[in-house]
Amino acid sequence: MGFASHKEEWLAIVEAYREAGQTWPATTRQMAEWAFQNNLWRPTHDSLLTQLADNLSKALREDYLIDPQGRSVRAKHAARVRRDGEQMVLWADMRDAPREHMEIAFQQRRQQIVGDCRQLKTDVDSYNENAELIRPIQMVFDFTDDLEELEIMELLRQEPVFA
Repeated sequence: MGFASHKEEWLAIVEAYREAGQTWPATTRQMAEWAFQNNLWRPTHDSLLTQLADNLSKALREDYLIDPQGRSVRAKHAARVRRDGEQMVLWADMRDAPREHMEIAFQQRRQQIVGDCRQLKTDVDSYNENAELIRPIQMVFDFTDDLEELEIMELLRQEPVFA
């Protein structure tokens, strides 16, 4: 079953959950428990491997280290690559990863951020144009000031309170 059909299966479960009059809005855990109790989904070997792989990915994304300058940085980085005609995501530790892997990983993360911003802009534009608002919601997509503010806050946290 491909990604599209999996997505359709998951969305069908969500719709069945809603049509059954269950609590809404709801957590995905509430929906999953209901689906399991109603025999709408049972784990297969493949689904268990997928779940384990997803949990490993989450753990890898959340593995941080303190660099020599005292910054908390992500240790493990993913890069989507093509090997032997097959596309895959390879993980590496930045402390011993080849530069090429890190360049790919950083560029791909940047593109994910750009894609997220583009989708957020589309969502906000649609909401503003269709919700009959008195004041439209404004979004700023230049993060320069945000990054500077976060860096200043980090520096202030590192300074001793009493000198």
